[in-house]
Amino acid sequence: MLKNITTLSLLCILVALSGCGKSDFQDHRGNSGNFSDYQGKWMIINYWAVWCKPCIEEIPELNHFAESNSDTVVLFGVDYDNNQGEKLQQGIDKLGINFPVLTTDPAISLQYQRPNVLPTTLIFNPEGKLHRSLKGPQTEQTLLDALN
Repeated sequence: MLKNITTLSLLCILVALSGCGKSDFQDHRGNSGNFSDYQGKWMIINYWAVWCKPCIEEIPELNHFAESNSDTVVLFGVDYDNNQGEKLQQGIDKLGINFPVLTTDPAISLQYQRPNVLPTTLIFNPEGKLHRSLKGPQTEQTLLDALN
């Protein structure tokens, strides 16, 4: 009887601990984290696809924007087609994406509706609230303007 109670207690502890430290996301490089880690910074989520011509056209602007504003902004990409592994990496390479690409769609975690237009760029303010939803290709200037 004592053995069963001990086993049950250990099982309960393991179940309780299994939720501890769980990450909100993982990127294509294997990095994981929580979106709350970025509070205090603007967070941008860009939905793209390899077959989307406007997506392809905006990637150099997004790369430059992410690099130039890394002290105040974090930019994540999301493959609209939800490709994984090698297929995801091929898409990233084909488009020349230099910023992290999430391996799962963050719509549920961040509590917004998944976009149905590409490209779509979502901007979250430093408090973590959705600030703007931009449809169509973006430039560095349109992103800077959207932060205001």
